Amino acid sequence: MQRKVFTIEEVKRKMEHYCVYQDRCHQEVEEKLREFSLIVIAKEEILLHLMEHDFLNETRFAQSYARGKFRIKKYGKQRIIRELKRRNITAYNIKKALLEIEEDVYRATAFELAIKKNASLTESNTFKKRKKLFDHMVRKGYEYDLINEAIDAVLNK
Repeated sequence: MQRKVFTIEEVKRKMEHYCVYQDRCHQEVEEKLREFSLIVIAKEEILLHLMEHDFLNETRFAQSYARGKFRIKKYGKQRIIRELKRRNITAYNIKKALLEIEEDVYRATAFELAIKKNASLTESNTFKKRKKLFDHMVRKGYEYDLINEAIDAVLNK
C-alpha cells in the first residue's frame, strides 16, 4: 500500500486541528506524529510550532485532565497523579493540576461515592462489605484516611 506524503505545513495544520479538538499532552502528540514518518528535524519544528502558538500546553492539559476526570469519572487525587505521571507530566504541572480540585468538593464526592457504592452492595457480612467499599475507593484513587473516614460514616449511620 502506498503511503500518502504530506508537507510540513500540511502536518502542522493536521496537528493544530488534533490539539484544538481536545487538550493533548506531549506524549500523545509525539505518538500521532509517528504516524507521519517524519524526520527528526521536521518533528521538532512541528512541536516547536505547536508550543509557540499555544496549541500544545502541558500545564493546561494537566489542569483540564484533573478537572475532567474528577468531575466526570469521580477519580481521586492518587489516580489522577498516577495517570498524569504515566503521561510524563512534570511534578510541577501535576501539583498545579491538583489545585483545580476544591478540597470541600473533593471530600463530599468521596462520601457520595461511598454512599452510592454501599447502596449497590448486597453483602450482609460487615467485614466483607467494608472490604468491597474500601477496594472500590482505592481503585478510584482516594487517600486511605479519607476512605476510612467515608466508610465509617456510611456504615455507622
